[in-house]
Amino acid sequence: MTRFRTESDSMGELQVPEDASYGAQTQRAIQNFPVSGLCMPRAFLNALGLVKQACARANRDLGALDTDICDAITTVCDDVINGVLDDQFPVDIFQTGSGTSTNMNANEVIAHLASAGSGTRVHPNDHVNMSQSSNDVIPSCIHVSAAITCSNDLIPALEHLRTIIDKKAKTLEDVVTTGRTHLMDAMPITLAQEMSGWSAQISSAIKRIKNALPDMQQLAIGGTAVGTGVNAAEEFGSKVCQHLSNETDIDFAPADNRFEVMSSQDAAVALSGQLKTLAVSMMKIANDLRWMNSGPLAGIGEIALPALQPGSSIMPGKVNPVIPESVAMVCARVIGNDSAITIAGQSGNFQLNVMLPLVAYDLLQSIDILSSAARLLADEAIEGFTVNHDNIDQALAKNPILVTALNRVIGYELGAKIAKRAYAEGRAVIDVATEMTDLSAEDLQRILSPAELTKGGVQE
Repeated sequence: MTRFRTESDSMGELQVPEDASYGAQTQRAIQNFPVSGLCMPRAFLNALGLVKQACARANRDLGALDTDICDAITTVCDDVINGVLDDQFPVDIFQTGSGTSTNMNANEVIAHLASAGSGTRVHPNDHVNMSQSSNDVIPSCIHVSAAITCSNDLIPALEHLRTIIDKKAKTLEDVVTTGRTHLMDAMPITLAQEMSGWSAQISSAIKRIKNALPDMQQLAIGGTAVGTGVNAAEEFGSKVCQHLSNETDIDFAPADNRFEVMSSQDAAVALSGQLKTLAVSMMKIANDLRWMNSGPLAGIGEIALPALQPGSSIMPGKVNPVIPESVAMVCARVIGNDSAITIAGQSGNFQLNVMLPLVAYDLLQSIDILSSAARLLADEAIEGFTVNHDNIDQALAKNPILVTALNRVIGYELGAKIAKRAYAEGRAVIDVATEMTDLSAEDLQRILSPAELTKGGVQE
């Protein structure tokens, strides 16, 4: 049976599990919000520990907090940062819109364990929350956690994906295939050229995400309740940012305008928009791979993705493109998260946004799953696929659109007749063109060379 102890807050006494490190306010939140079972993610709790630790050190530097109490707080914060105390943060993300329940959860856990570890009375509000409000702590933690995970996880994963794409493309520079527009045959292209488009999409995504991060590195901390900084020293915010920068090797700074970053989540909305754009790019790449791999007999069958698992519970021998499918679902989730973050972002009423926990959860989930998906796409799909040269060559030889290269010589009308006849008879364009034009075999071979056509320009 669960044993309880009695805790109290400004609203009175409450029974709390005896072995819990949190107190009455956290217990009230547990009882008030039995919604989803979803709790704040690891990256957010890491940032919450970093922010609380930096705040304690800033208050110590300013002479507002006793050194012994600061040391006791920072010691417990190390455990919050490292995930040792994650089970002590049970509050649902669908809680009070300011995230006050999560902030007080941290204050209570840190105060309880700091008191027990030091033998000194550490108060959750007076000491752990000194010079702070949930209204500046939670927005700061959103920014800190997103900046850390983008810098340490997502951008390296995208750079890895780009490297693998470029490395694979280098081996396929001489593989000419049929280009496709509207899913219909078009002019030839090399697989390397096709993949260069993927690489450029990822490069652009990296640039856009990096461009969004400076705004995420501006923090609300020091604004306290409404942005005015009441109950906090003027230097408090800058000192907190200095400590955070030292701990993370990321340059954090007080926001140029704390009223903006507390009443809105525009920077998070902007970053989420770039994550959505990345998701759109990755879904395009994943679907290209699915189409290229389709078949192997009744589809395009240009490539064969690595066979990773049986594809059917009833059809023996079937193998499916499971990694591109997984990646596509990740991208769908990120696009959905962006819609939720967009709605949450406009929920800033006067001096405070009141959907902060939702922004935190969805933004960090998007960063996390995109990081994993990028590495999966690189390592389990792109790096190991093989090329079906016979399928590519057969389709390319019969591609009626090759006749486009003859337009300048024979005109569009005759070219269309050649293309239609070649398609109807299932013959190569060069064979039909030999019969329907006065051009020599040598001229036709030169003008209709698929490899030459991938270089663009006029085929003289």
